[in-house]
This record gives sequence, structure tokens and C-alpha cells, in this order.
Amino acid sequence: MANKINIDPDKQKCIVYIILTLTTLAVYWQVSKFDFINVDDFTFITDNRYVPLGITLEGIRWAFSTTYAGFWHPLTWLSFMLDYQVYGLNASGYHITNLIFHILSALLLFWLFNRMTKEIWKSAFIAAFFSLHPHQLESVAWIAERKDVLSVFFWMLTLCFYVYYTEKPAIKRYLLVLFCFACGLMSKSMVVTLPVIMILLDYWPLKRFESKTSNWFFWQLKEKIPLFILSAVFSIITLSIWHDPSSGQDFPMASRIANAPVVFITYLGKIVWPHNMHFFHYFSLNLPTWQLWGAILLATFSSITVIIMASRLPYLFTGWFWYAITILPVLGFLPYGITWMHDHYTYLPSIGVGIILAWGTSTLIQKQELREKILFPLGLVVLITFAIFTWHQCGYWKDSITLFRHDIEITKNNSMAHNFLGYGLYNKGKIREAIYHYNKAIHIAPYYAPSYNNRGNAYGKLGQYKLALDDYTKAISLQADSAELYFNRGTMYGKIFEQYKLALDDLNEAIRLNNDYIDAYNNRGIIFDKLGLYQEAIDNFNEAIRLKPHYANAWSNLAFSYINFGKIDLGCTTANKACGLGNCNALENVKKKGLCN
Repeated sequence: MANKINIDPDKQKCIVYIILTLTTLAVYWQVSKFDFINVDDFTFITDNRYVPLGITLEGIRWAFSTTYAGFWHPLTWLSFMLDYQVYGLNASGYHITNLIFHILSALLLFWLFNRMTKEIWKSAFIAAFFSLHPHQLESVAWIAERKDVLSVFFWMLTLCFYVYYTEKPAIKRYLLVLFCFACGLMSKSMVVTLPVIMILLDYWPLKRFESKTSNWFFWQLKEKIPLFILSAVFSIITLSIWHDPSSGQDFPMASRIANAPVVFITYLGKIVWPHNMHFFHYFSLNLPTWQLWGAILLATFSSITVIIMASRLPYLFTGWFWYAITILPVLGFLPYGITWMHDHYTYLPSIGVGIILAWGTSTLIQKQELREKILFPLGLVVLITFAIFTWHQCGYWKDSITLFRHDIEITKNNSMAHNFLGYGLYNKGKIREAIYHYNKAIHIAPYYAPSYNNRGNAYGKLGQYKLALDDYTKAISLQADSAELYFNRGTMYGKIFEQYKLALDDLNEAIRLNNDYIDAYNNRGIIFDKLGLYQEAIDNFNEAIRLKPHYANAWSNLAFSYINFGKIDLGCTTANKACGLGNCNALENVKKKGLCN
């Protein structure tokens, strides 16, 4: 195809970069008007204690030391903090950052394969396949999946520097590879498979094995061992902090192993033919035997065939095992809730399928002239179809209500979609409609504690406090290690029922489970103040303020406790501080009493 285009190769590459950028922007630019999604976006950003501080020394220390939300990915946290520094809590900016990383990864992918193969248009197809494929949508449009787009950006950068290194091996170039690989690992641990992918690229298209016919094993071991050591370290870190986010069900390892080959083939089919795209896909305990063995046989037969044909069709070998190796960490061996598949898990593995399609389809047509007439328009049709479908699907991600209404429309018995739709409606003040969906969620999955907690919050908004309390108690019986559940019930015991002993018991447990639970310290301080234990109240408010220095409510409550304790001057000073932060309740109250001038 390239020989038929009478344009200088450098200009052809420039055209590819421009078209790739513009088409990706055209498909995804609508995300710049989208909101946060109430799955993880709130946890990672809006409700996070450190991200809304921007880039600070304290935030940097936290990013590198925390396993908050069950992850260690400091660069992802830092990228969110930098976004906040620029955009505040405007979701548009976070979406744009995700999109920028996605485009950069696509451009680097084109550079990478063009550099290795000198095939401009096949490399362009891989990059466009990656950039426009509908399954990439979840990684780009979901702010919380910053770890995907950031880690793959560093993955691509690592491989680009690796190609530079292979062209002229030197320690400085190798250190760049090592540094970028470490950055990728600090963005998302799924990058651990990258050293194996480097070996695949050494086989094809770099063909480095041809010049290392003897002792190739020791050559590879010597060259890759620092990378494998990094992978091992990060794998250990990930496994040590990994936790199941309290789904209410513990699926046995035998079931997870049985699901793995089915998931392997299912993802492959969804990459080749994108379909059944929705947010939550559920773990299956009762797979049909034919489905399990069919998946095992298909995966085994495909792998053996690719290995046998490796010397004649090396790109099939590289493409197949790129997919197989990169999909391995997300096949469900590690427990992670009641959902077991996500479209964004194919973000990186889909490149392997793109390699097979870009190089493999040309082998099906023997005649060069016929190949040139068919393949270019066929590839163009595939990519245009992907772009249109991705653009259409992207519209469902504009907010939580739209996203989860769509999920409910195209799935059956989707408890998680009902739960999160209810949460979205609750945040919009549509309380009764939210309760309807919480009821649906609980009917489908009566073991899932967060649905009871969310319904309890909704009942509380309606003033149906006994029903709320019952839901909190039920949630705790299902998930006894949740600080939030004890906090909610303890707050209701104290604020509504004035059962201060029960309130303290629950708030104490919330703080035991989460020693940095700022609101729990504040609410426990309120209970102590009501009991006349002013010093204990002051200590709790001070702890809340230590954890969150600009916590206006805690400053206001502290002022009340100082006044109640007879420390008028301290109370007046603190009341002024609280008013300066936006809560003037204490100051207005004490002025009415003539205590502060």
C-alpha cells in the first residue's frame, strides 16, 4: 500500500499522527462535558482527603505510602493531585487528562511498530485499532481508570526507549527503560508483564534472537533480570495489600480457576466483535461443562497452532502471546468483588489482537495486487465502524444516572447497576426513586451490604429513622469490617435517638477500623460534648482538625466545647477561626450571649 502512495515516508508518518489525533479527539471529545461517576470517582477524588489539597509535600508522602482503596499506585494519585491543582473539582479537566494520555499512548504505539517494522500503514492500523476500539472507552471515559491510561502511557514509553536501547545498547539507554518501567508499575501493577512482552518483541519484529543463536537464554536473563526483579517486587506489594472489597460472597479458588479459560476466550471474542458492553459483568459459579472445556480446547489449540507456525508467521506468535500474557492478571484468580469482568481489562491486551489483524490478514490473500485493493478499504471500514460505535457508546458515560439506566436496560438482575443508579438519584435529591432501585438491588443480591447502607441513608433523608437504623444494622451484620457502616449507625443513634452509649460504641468501632476517620472524630466529639465530657470532646475535635486543618464544622464544634468548658477566650478565638472558614454558627451564638466582642 505504501508503495502506491506517492508521498515521502516522513510526510506519511506525519499524516498518520495528525489523523490519529484528530479522529480520537472527534470520538472522545464529548467526555470533556461529562461528570464524575459514583463508582470509585468519588472515592479516588472528591471524597479523598489528600487529592483536593493539590500537590503538597504531605500529599506526596501519602501517595507513596498509602494503600488506600486497596491499591499502591503513587503516580496515579499524584496525577489526580496535579489535576486538582489545575482544574479544582471540575470533572471536565480530569476527563481531558485521561484523553490526552490515551492519545499519547496511541501515537507512541504507532511510533513503536513503525520503528520496529518500517511498515507505516500496518503500524497505523494497530494504533488506530487501539485508539478507536469500543472497549477502550471504559478506560478513557471513567476518571478512576486513570491508572489504565497512565500505566499504558509509561508502558509505551518504556518499549520506545527499549527499541532505542536495542539499536545501540548502552547503560544510559537501559536506565531510561528501567525508569519508565518503574513509573508504569507505580501507575498500575498490571504492567508487571512488560518484561515478557519485551522478549516477544525480541523474537518479532526486532529479530534479536537471530543474532544470538547460542546462549540466548543467559543473554535474555542477564538483560532482563533487573526488570524481572522490579516485576517481582511490585507483584509482592500488590498481593500483600490485595483485598476483596467486601462483596458479601467469597468465591472459591476452584470456581475462579474454572472461569479463567472462559473469561480468556470471552475477552478475545469481545475484542474481535465488540458486543454486550455494559459496566458490571458477574462472576459465575455454575459454568456449563461444555463451555469450560470448549474454552480450554480452543485456547490450547490456538496456542499450539501459533507455536507450530511461529517460524513462518512470527507476528501471529507475538500477537497471540501479547494478548495471552497481558490478559493473565485479570482472569479472575484474585478475588475482587462480585463482578469479574470489565471492558477496560482489554485496554492493553487488545493490542495483541491488533497485531494479528494488521499482519495476519495479509497472509490470507496471496496476490499483492488484490491485497492492496482489498485490505486498505477493509481496514478503513473496520476502524470507521469502531469509531462510530465508540462515539455512540461514549454518550452513556455522561453521568451516573445515564450510565446505570443503560446498564439496567440491556441486562437482567443487575443488582450493582440498581444500587449505583439509586446512589446517583439520591445525590440528585430523588430519594423515593433511589429507594425503589435500592429495593431492587437488595431483592437481587440480599448479601450486598452497601445496598442496605445506601437505603438506610435514603430512609434517613425521608425521616424514616427506624427503617434507616434497621438497614445499618443489617449492613453491619453482612460487613462487620466497614468503618462507614458503624459511623452511619453511630451518628443516627446519637443525633436522632439520643442513645449516646450506643452512639459511642459505634463511633469507637468506626475509629478503630479507620484511625483517620475525620467525621467520626467530629461526631464523637459532639457526643462527648452532649454528655458534658468537654475535655474528651475538645480532644476529638482537635484530632479531626489535625487530620483536616480547614474542617470548618470541627472548628465550630470545638468553639462550643471551649465555651461550655468555661474557656471563653479560647472559645471566641476558635469561633472566629471557624467563621473565617465558612461556619459562623458558634460565633453568632456566643455573640448573642454577649461573650465575644
